[in-house]
Amino acid sequence: MNEKNLPDDIASKSLNELTDLADEIIKNLENRNNLENTSEDYANLLKINRLIEKKFQKNFKEISDKTIFKIKDIKSNKNAKKAK
Repeated sequence: MNEKNLPDDIASKSLNELTDLADEIIKNLENRNNLENTSEDYANLLKINRLIEKKFQKNFKEISDKTIFKIKDIKSNKNAKKAK
């Protein structure tokens, strides 16, 4: 059960698309009366969840890095103005 086993079209989806897909799987599971033969659906749901977490962490890191860069840029601009 590794994200690498997911089809490429799933791995390349956005966070919103992956969340929608996970919601769809959950709704399908909730509507089933017989939960036999659902292990594959649960396995896919777990894979999608891990992929969502990884993409979220990557996006969070990118946003954090950009924010840190902007803060440093603002501070350096203020220091340059004070030096004049």
